[in-house]
Amino acid sequence: MYRIGIDVGGTNTDAVIMQEGKILTGVKSATTADVMSGVVESLVKALENTGINKSDVSGVMIGTTHFTNAVVERRHLSRTAAVRLCLPAAQCLPPMVDWPDDIREAVGGKFWMAKGGNEFDGRQISAIDEEELTQIARAIQKEGITSVAICSVFSPVNDEMEKKAMEIMKKVLAGADFTLSSEIGRLGILERENAAIMNASLRSLSSRTVDAFGKALLKVGIDCPYFITQNDGTLMGTDFVKAYPVLTFASGPTNSMRGASYLTGEENAIVIDVGGTSTDVGALIKGFPRPASTTVDVGGVRTNFRMPDVFSIALGGGTIVETGKNGEIIRVGPQSVGYRIFEEGLLFGGSTLTTTDVAVGLGIAEIGDAAPAREYGEKLLREIKGRIDSMIINAVERMRVSPEKIPVLAVGGGSILIPEKVGDLPVIKPENFAVANAVGAAIGQISGEVDRIFSLANLSREEALADARKEATEKAIAAGAKPETIELLDQEDVPLAYLPGNATRIRLKVVGELDG
Repeated sequence: MYRIGIDVGGTNTDAVIMQEGKILTGVKSATTADVMSGVVESLVKALENTGINKSDVSGVMIGTTHFTNAVVERRHLSRTAAVRLCLPAAQCLPPMVDWPDDIREAVGGKFWMAKGGNEFDGRQISAIDEEELTQIARAIQKEGITSVAICSVFSPVNDEMEKKAMEIMKKVLAGADFTLSSEIGRLGILERENAAIMNASLRSLSSRTVDAFGKALLKVGIDCPYFITQNDGTLMGTDFVKAYPVLTFASGPTNSMRGASYLTGEENAIVIDVGGTSTDVGALIKGFPRPASTTVDVGGVRTNFRMPDVFSIALGGGTIVETGKNGEIIRVGPQSVGYRIFEEGLLFGGSTLTTTDVAVGLGIAEIGDAAPAREYGEKLLREIKGRIDSMIINAVERMRVSPEKIPVLAVGGGSILIPEKVGDLPVIKPENFAVANAVGAAIGQISGEVDRIFSLANLSREEALADARKEATEKAIAAGAKPETIELLDQEDVPLAYLPGNATRIRLKVVGELDG
């Protein structure tokens, strides 16, 4: 049986076909404006290269930037109602208070506050008022809004109020989509609420996109289960991604890191993924991306749900290099020709000097016609390459957390720009480096994660960890993992001395192989 991995980037759509861990083929196609045409083209190329029987494909794993782009570009977002359970507390900073005006307008900017919420030790702030929530539901219905995000104060400690509020509001809003903040974010009400509202606004787009992927596969003649990669390096089933589209944010860099680890055998390293538009730098720990420990900005909105620790710079194979009349460097980036490099790059007969032209002009790579770039002169080309190297070295140093000399893994179609050494760190460029992101998608596993506060007043630390592991395991099985393959990937418990009741915060993740 075969696995197909697909990664839809801003410039290229990559596809690989794997059998029992071996890569049979890897192909690239230009990403298209409608996304699906590029997916179909890559699939057709990969299938033609191998000649495999389509009925022998057991699963297709897809990584996409579709939902991140929707937030960044303020497009395809649904009008969303935010309902906060907090009164009489937590009123001074209303929902979406820190959002940029344009994205707040894109999701409608509608919010309501109601009685409810908990203290940090689980005690109620106030009881839920069913009549109040019914009236809010009617007001939402009157606005014609069908996407609702519910956030309760300290719901990671106790999520019962969010669940109860949803059941009450569903009686009026029977056809609405609901997102509960306790299922998405962590402690910190504004950031968790932001994540929930963002997720709710993407639910409609998610449903359309996931169904479109399915139609694209059927168009090629592939009829098998397909999965979407999430940003911890694991997979989501179609129903799961329709419910939680925000978990795909930054899945592209994650796929590249997982693919780099698989291709090199290195489990602890810095990964540089150079695409056509940007370079993403991240750190691998035990073969998985190091998670971000702070709030993460997505399209100008602060959130606190699980994200990989990735630093991005505007440097890629299509990055535009501007020079002056006297042969001086004006700037390298941030603009890029992206997938238009095949029309606009000098090496393909265009008129724009890009970083790929610089590499070709210096003889680092053999693509297209090197003559137009060489007209700039070797001295200027080397100065530009020096500027590129400095940008890469600075990005890598930002991701290092120790002086240990771990390897740098260079992947992505634009990794011809990476020097042989980055500072004092050796660089490894594996075979199939250009399609590492699609490899990372193809090897995806299923995960389950828990991040919440436990009170140790009535149970021991070991019992709390066991409860957390059980909960994470149940989530993994529900997402499609084989129960017998599930293993603990990461575990952390931090005593919270500032909270009463001997409280501790437990983060725990398990992973397992895809079932069937």
